[in-house]
Amino acid sequence: MIFLEFTAPQVDYVRLLPFLIVLGVACLGILVEAFVPRKARFVTQTALAILGLAAGLGATIWQWGDGGRGLADPASITGGVTGTVLVDGPVQCFWAILFGFGLIAAILFAERRAHAGASAFTPMAAAIPGSRLESEASEAGLVHSEVFPLALFSLSGMALLVATNDLLVLFVAVEVLSLPLYVLSGLARHRRLISQEAALKYFLLGAAASAILLFGVAFLFGYSGGFSYEKLAHAVSFSTMGDGILLAGMGLVAVGLLFKIGAVPFHSWVPDVYQGAPTPVTAFMSVCTKVAAVAGLLRLFYAGLGGMRWNWQPILAGVAILTIIVAAIIAINQTDVKRVLAYSSVAHAGFVLVPVVGAFTLQSGLPEGQAGSVASVMFYLVGYGLATIGCFTVIMLVRSQGREASSLDAWAGIGRRYPLFGVVMVIFLLSLAGIPLTAGFMGKLAAFMAAWRGGYWWLALVAVLGSIIAVFIYIRVIQVMFFREPAEGSDPVELVRPGVPAVIVLALCLIGTLGLGLVPGPLLDAFQAASSFLIPAGA
Repeated sequence: MIFLEFTAPQVDYVRLLPFLIVLGVACLGILVEAFVPRKARFVTQTALAILGLAAGLGATIWQWGDGGRGLADPASITGGVTGTVLVDGPVQCFWAILFGFGLIAAILFAERRAHAGASAFTPMAAAIPGSRLESEASEAGLVHSEVFPLALFSLSGMALLVATNDLLVLFVAVEVLSLPLYVLSGLARHRRLISQEAALKYFLLGAAASAILLFGVAFLFGYSGGFSYEKLAHAVSFSTMGDGILLAGMGLVAVGLLFKIGAVPFHSWVPDVYQGAPTPVTAFMSVCTKVAAVAGLLRLFYAGLGGMRWNWQPILAGVAILTIIVAAIIAINQTDVKRVLAYSSVAHAGFVLVPVVGAFTLQSGLPEGQAGSVASVMFYLVGYGLATIGCFTVIMLVRSQGREASSLDAWAGIGRRYPLFGVVMVIFLLSLAGIPLTAGFMGKLAAFMAAWRGGYWWLALVAVLGSIIAVFIYIRVIQVMFFREPAEGSDPVELVRPGVPAVIVLALCLIGTLGLGLVPGPLLDAFQAASSFLIPAGA
């Protein structure tokens, strides 16, 4: 009789506490749906999600500060689940970013003042769009409070993707973050058919990308004989096998992750899903999904495939250039503000890949060059996230006949009629464009400098040229808002009074955008101190 040896993994629950808090609150949200009366569910779920994410963010910051005893080389802090999940300095940084933006998105989910106290979500997703059942549900004031646990489950998958040290866990994390988003994308209150089409398209293309990712995982397992990144890195350095299966696996896994980032040519889902999904969900996924996918790509390519950098760096550089140029050109011809921001998100996917390529430097050595590039990626994502969520919050407030007016023509002159919100929107757009005194400018400066120091000066120059082209995307929206008159006979458009949640989100995003543009040093230094990926022995 053959007995298989089994070694129980060592689980560091303290290091996993932020992730466990968010996952536990998501599970608790399911119980709320089962036992709390319907009229009290929305308020209960809102409070539970906000408190849970605040607790997860607080636990992450506390651990990042080494238990409240000061920031003592957080890059040396490791823990998690032996061989599969690793919590080190970069993971804690990305967790802080994820939970921070997740908290802002949860507050935005609670906005119900946009139109007669109704939320952005359909009252009954199971009803046929335009049916009598849907109308009755709307008149009864029903609301889908399940959106909060769904978003928390997706955030749990994102947090797991950031911390994974195993190819199978990588695949599981991608699925956990994706499945709730497929559902959330189809829950828009208005334009129900477009929303359902977006959810279906996202699901089908996402399933194909997951299959490609899993196929790549199988190739990498066949090459390395294991699923851990340490075994993969060892095989890359010492294996005598041919590189064909390794290159195939690396390419297929990269496709799966680049799909989540929204890079060209894997971006076709982005404009349709961003336009069709409820605007709070669009804000959530446009930021948090990109943060998690970039972090997962960083750990896999740095820690597992660092020995193949001469192969993957030129490929990612080509993807970055293609993404920036294609997205910037296509965005100029868009006639819907949400689609403009969708292609803006695609372009920023290319910009954020620029420092990824410049991670390994010959001048300063691997650890220092890696830390500088990872810190620039983190800072860039923070600046991008603040401006993007701010833009989508303003979009929620522009209404025509009770519905979101996202058509670019409908925005004609709205900046003059509502100068306060017009200026706020301009600040967010200028940050996305990378104009000085904003967080977006400092993020692009740090990102391009990382590529320059890494020897990819030509990529930095192309990115700068792409930024100049991309400026026209945002200038066009500003021109429509302030210098164009509404068409005769068009439906009246108004900016509705925002509720407390929308005001809080706008204030946080505006303060962050201007604050990081003027004083970026402390956050950059904090990221720099915790930006070296570590693989513990025996993982």
